Amino acid sequence: MTSMPRGGAADVYAAARRRRAVAVVGAVSAGLLVLSACDKPTPRSTVTVGRSSVSEEATCGGEGKTLQTADLTTCLKDTHIQSIKVDPDDTVRLGVDPAIADKRWTILMNGQPLTEDSNKTYRTVPGSVFFNAQYGAQGDSTLVTIKAGDGKKSGSNVTGLWSFKFKKAG
Repeated sequence: MTSMPRGGAADVYAAARRRRAVAVVGAVSAGLLVLSACDKPTPRSTVTVGRSSVSEEATCGGEGKTLQTADLTTCLKDTHIQSIKVDPDDTVRLGVDPAIADKRWTILMNGQPLTEDSNKTYRTVPGSVFFNAQYGAQGDSTLVTIKAGDGKKSGSNVTGLWSFKFKKAG
C-alpha cells in the first residue's frame, strides 16, 4: 500500500480543478473571438411545399440598407439559389423572419410583383399560380423572390432580396 502525505490527495484534485477551469476559460475566450470575427447573419426566408422546405439568407442586402437599382438587377440574375419542386396542386407557404416582416415584404415572380406588400410573417399561395402564363410564368421553372421594403406601406425602397427557384413537379 502506498502512502501519501496527509491532505496530498486534496492537492491533486485542486490542481486538476484549476487546469479544468483554465481550459474552460480558454475555450470560452476562443469561442468569443471566433464569433466576433463573424458577420451577423441576415434574416432568413423559408418556402415550404408539402413536407419539403428550403431556407435562405438574403441573396442581396438584408441588413436594412436601401439597395441601388443596379444591385437589384444583378441579384435577380443570381443563379446560385435554392430550388424546390412545386406541384401545381400544392399550397406554397412563404415565411419570413419578423425582421423582414417589419420592413414589409412582397412576393415577386420573375421580377414582377405577385402580391401586395405585407407585414405578416407568413403567406400562402396556390402552387398553380407559379406556372400560370396569366401571371407571367414561362416553362417549368419560376424565379420567386421575396423583396423586403423600407417599412412604409407601398414604399418603393428595397432593403433585401431572398430568391428561390420553383421547379414544376410531376
